[in-house]
Amino acid sequence: MFGEMKIFSGTSHPELARGIASHIGLPLGKVKITRFSNENIKVKIEENVREADVFVVQSSCPPVSDSLLELLIMIDALKFASAARITAVLPYFPYARSDKKDEARISITARLVADLLETAGADRVLTMTLHAPQILGFFRKPADQLLATPILTQYFKNKDLSNTVVVATDAGAAKFAGHFAKRLSVPMAIIDKRRFDDSEKAQSVALIGDVTGKDAIIYDDEIATGGSIKEASRILREFGAKTVCVGVTHPVFSGSAIETLSAAGLDELVVTDSIPVSDEKRKAMPFLRVLSTSGMFGDAVLRIHGGRSISEMMD
Repeated sequence: MFGEMKIFSGTSHPELARGIASHIGLPLGKVKITRFSNENIKVKIEENVREADVFVVQSSCPPVSDSLLELLIMIDALKFASAARITAVLPYFPYARSDKKDEARISITARLVADLLETAGADRVLTMTLHAPQILGFFRKPADQLLATPILTQYFKNKDLSNTVVVATDAGAAKFAGHFAKRLSVPMAIIDKRRFDDSEKAQSVALIGDVTGKDAIIYDDEIATGGSIKEASRILREFGAKTVCVGVTHPVFSGSAIETLSAAGLDELVVTDSIPVSDEKRKAMPFLRVLSTSGMFGDAVLRIHGGRSISEMMD
């Protein structure tokens, strides 16, 4: 067993970190983070962490690279302050979409991030809904992946699902969406989507399954620019879907996502708070619902500290 549990927060998502700490019944650890005029970052841990079991909460959101570097510096500071164990809690993993070598002379950056975390001094990693599960294989230290599926399942189970179909945005998301459909005990459809370049735009060309007159729930791991969701909504409406809702884990909302999603004709967009969603974005999308992950992360932290299984919690 390790010593006293302590939870620290970086600057990327302090609201979620406070929620996790509150769920556990602990105050956030004291840390001072300074950004100098030359853009250098200084982290000072302002309390004793010797032999403590430390958890550092830092999600990946703009500025992504600054948040990552801040996390690495914080882990290094905790390591040399003699923390017994350091767990990096990454609700949204940095560079998660760079998980394979599908072109010549490119970096598998998700693997590089795993190496950086280990080099900085992280003893284990806790994250949520990776873009690809093989990212867990990039770590030589213990790594746990939570899934937001139970949170989203509970939300949609409170609705009438008698005429509902879960929709995967493409063939690659079919397995992920299939688990969700199974939990809801509803059928699934798959959109045949093709991506022809690096513009982050994809074209839906066909639909496998029946959505006519049904309430469709598009299910995916994240929303970036919103283009795929808008295209999926369009094709579902063309094939006769009665309503179109969306359930995703990570609200990246990059580029012109807010405008794109507002024009997508969605009845409801349900996301988690793995990435902070500003009040401005919430007001711009009145159909948006943000679900808390603090309880799930809090339970996982307690299990890690107590040496208990994370997979049992998911089951």
